[in-house]
Amino acid sequence: MLMSGKDLEIIRNSIRTIEDYPHEGISFKDITTLLNNKEAYSVLMDNLVKRYKSYELDYIAGIESRGFIFGSALAHRLGLGFVPIRKKGKLPYTTVSEKYALEYGFDEVEIHIDAFAKNSNVLLIDDLIATGGTAKASCNLINKVGAKCVEACFILNLKELNGDKAIKELTTVFSVLEI
Repeated sequence: MLMSGKDLEIIRNSIRTIEDYPHEGISFKDITTLLNNKEAYSVLMDNLVKRYKSYELDYIAGIESRGFIFGSALAHRLGLGFVPIRKKGKLPYTTVSEKYALEYGFDEVEIHIDAFAKNSNVLLIDDLIATGGTAKASCNLINKVGAKCVEACFILNLKELNGDKAIKELTTVFSVLEI
């Protein structure tokens, strides 16, 4: 699916950049301005529906927390179930977890052991891919519990950090915007 240049411009222009946040030298991409812009959010979701309606998906999995926003809306529009991938200790039932490296240390994400029916096709979604650690761990979790991560979708891909390369070892990657 190729978005029109006009649609991409609407989405791109709706994302605010905040310099030196949260630390000096970082250009933070703030999606709250995309979410509160009804035209841009609608254009984004319409295009995602067009892309994924023929994928024979069973579920959408969203990474905490902004992946929940896009994932649950897309799941609703496609008539699919939504599954949250959360930070360790946030889910109430039996979970499977996956650790991933951070700049200084490790973090961990979890999913319910029974989140998907076996052999389900799952789309993983999040707002942004940077280094790819959380997304790769999330993709591994989907596969660990007996489903198949058929694609990882991101609204923004920070290309210079090469996070998409690690995920391409596991599944295909689609980004709406590459920065």
